[in-house]
Amino acid sequence: MRYMLMMHAPRPRSKTAGIGTWPPEDFKAHIKFMHRFNKELTETGELVGAQGLAGPEAARVVRAGKGGAPEVTDGPFAEAKEFLAGYWIVECETTERAYEIAARASAAPGKGGVPLNMPIEVREVMSAPPVDM
Repeated sequence: MRYMLMMHAPRPRSKTAGIGTWPPEDFKAHIKFMHRFNKELTETGELVGAQGLAGPEAARVVRAGKGGAPEVTDGPFAEAKEFLAGYWIVECETTERAYEIAARASAAPGKGGVPLNMPIEVREVMSAPPVDM
Protein backbone atom coordinates (compact mmCIF):
# COMPACT_ATOMS: atom_id res chain seq x y z
CA MET A 1 0.00 0.00 0.00
CA ARG A 2 1.10 3.55 -0.65
CA TYR A 3 0.89 6.30 1.92
CA MET A 4 1.43 10.02 1.76
CA LEU A 5 3.23 11.40 4.79
CA MET A 6 2.69 15.15 5.03
CA MET A 7 5.01 17.21 7.19
CA HIS A 8 3.27 20.15 8.85
CA ALA A 9 5.40 22.98 10.22
CA PRO A 10 4.31 25.81 12.49
CA ARG A 11 3.88 29.16 10.78
CA PRO A 12 6.56 31.58 11.90
CA ARG A 13 4.99 34.27 14.06
CA SER A 14 7.34 36.82 12.54
CA LYS A 15 10.00 37.18 9.86
CA THR A 16 12.62 36.57 12.56
CA ALA A 17 11.29 33.09 13.43
CA GLY A 18 11.38 29.73 11.67
CA ILE A 19 13.93 27.45 10.04
CA GLY A 20 15.50 30.38 8.17
CA THR A 21 16.73 31.79 11.48
CA TRP A 22 18.47 28.63 12.71
CA PRO A 23 22.25 28.68 13.05
CA PRO A 24 23.85 27.29 9.86
CA GLU A 25 25.12 24.16 11.62
CA ASP A 26 21.61 23.31 12.86
CA PHE A 27 20.13 23.84 9.39
CA LYS A 28 22.87 21.63 7.87
CA ALA A 29 22.23 18.90 10.47
CA HIS A 30 18.51 18.97 9.63
CA ILE A 31 19.13 18.69 5.88
CA LYS A 32 21.73 15.96 6.42
CA PHE A 33 19.15 13.99 8.46
CA MET A 34 16.57 14.35 5.67
CA HIS A 35 19.04 13.19 2.99
CA ARG A 36 20.09 10.20 5.11
CA PHE A 37 16.47 9.36 5.94
CA ASN A 38 15.45 9.46 2.25
CA LYS A 39 18.49 7.36 1.29
CA GLU A 40 17.53 4.69 3.86
CA LEU A 41 13.95 4.59 2.55
CA THR A 42 15.28 4.31 -1.00
CA GLU A 43 17.53 1.41 0.00
CA THR A 44 14.60 -0.46 1.61
CA GLY A 45 12.53 0.14 -1.53
CA GLU A 46 9.88 2.07 0.41
CA LEU A 47 10.44 5.59 -0.97
CA VAL A 48 8.29 6.47 -3.97
CA GLY A 49 8.91 10.22 -3.83
CA ALA A 50 9.63 13.11 -1.48
CA GLN A 51 9.83 16.87 -1.78
CA GLY A 52 10.08 19.94 0.40
CA LEU A 53 7.70 22.74 -0.50
CA ALA A 54 8.07 26.51 -0.74
CA GLY A 55 6.69 28.47 2.19
CA PRO A 56 3.02 29.43 2.47
CA GLU A 57 3.76 32.96 1.29
CA ALA A 58 4.35 31.46 -2.18
CA ALA A 59 1.17 29.35 -2.17
CA ARG A 60 -1.74 30.25 -4.41
CA VAL A 61 -5.21 28.82 -4.87
CA VAL A 62 -6.39 28.38 -8.47
CA ARG A 63 -9.94 27.86 -9.62
CA ALA A 64 -11.41 27.68 -13.09
CA GLY A 65 -13.05 31.01 -13.84
CA LYS A 66 -15.14 32.18 -16.73
CA GLY A 67 -14.36 30.16 -19.84
CA GLY A 68 -11.95 27.97 -17.85
CA ALA A 69 -9.38 30.77 -17.36
CA PRO A 70 -7.39 30.41 -14.14
CA GLU A 71 -8.46 32.63 -11.25
CA VAL A 72 -5.52 32.89 -8.87
CA THR A 73 -5.81 34.06 -5.27
CA ASP A 74 -3.50 34.06 -2.28
CA GLY A 75 -3.82 31.09 -0.07
CA PRO A 76 -4.49 28.73 1.32
CA PHE A 77 -5.76 29.15 4.86
CA ALA A 78 -4.10 32.35 6.04
CA GLU A 79 -5.46 31.75 9.54
CA ALA A 80 -3.89 28.28 9.85
CA LYS A 81 -1.28 27.78 12.57
CA GLU A 82 0.62 25.25 10.45
CA PHE A 83 1.46 24.79 6.79
CA LEU A 84 2.42 21.87 4.57
CA ALA A 85 6.23 21.98 4.45
CA GLY A 86 6.89 18.78 2.50
CA TYR A 87 5.84 15.22 1.89
CA TRP A 88 6.94 11.65 1.30
CA ILE A 89 5.11 8.98 -0.62
CA VAL A 90 6.09 5.58 0.69
CA GLU A 91 5.11 2.07 -0.25
CA CYS A 92 5.01 -0.38 2.63
CA GLU A 93 3.25 -3.53 3.73
CA THR A 94 1.30 -2.14 6.68
CA THR A 95 -0.17 1.05 8.10
CA GLU A 96 1.93 0.44 11.21
CA ARG A 97 5.11 0.64 9.09
CA ALA A 98 3.91 3.95 7.61
CA TYR A 99 3.45 5.20 11.18
CA GLU A 100 6.99 4.11 12.08
CA ILE A 101 8.38 6.02 9.10
CA ALA A 102 6.32 9.09 10.01
CA ALA A 103 7.59 9.00 13.60
CA ARG A 104 11.20 8.96 12.37
CA ALA A 105 10.51 11.94 10.12
CA SER A 106 8.80 13.73 13.00
CA ALA A 107 11.94 13.44 15.12
CA ALA A 108 14.17 15.30 12.63
CA PRO A 109 16.65 17.53 14.45
CA GLY A 110 15.78 21.18 14.85
CA LYS A 111 17.45 24.19 16.40
CA GLY A 112 20.13 23.07 18.81
CA GLY A 113 19.69 19.47 17.64
CA VAL A 114 16.46 19.11 19.62
CA PRO A 115 13.99 16.78 17.85
CA LEU A 116 11.23 18.82 16.21
CA ASN A 117 8.48 16.26 16.90
CA MET A 118 6.52 17.94 14.11
CA PRO A 119 3.15 16.53 13.14
CA ILE A 120 3.20 14.16 10.18
CA GLU A 121 -0.19 13.41 8.66
CA VAL A 122 -0.42 9.86 7.25
CA ARG A 123 -2.97 9.06 4.57
CA GLU A 124 -3.34 6.06 2.31
CA VAL A 125 -3.04 6.85 -1.39
CA MET A 126 -6.11 5.42 -3.04
CA SER A 127 -6.07 3.57 -6.36
CA ALA A 128 -8.15 4.84 -9.22
CA PRO A 129 -11.09 2.72 -10.32
CA PRO A 130 -10.76 0.86 -13.62
CA VAL A 131 -11.21 3.01 -16.73
CA ASP A 132 -13.99 0.77 -18.11
CA MET A 133 -16.16 1.19 -15.03
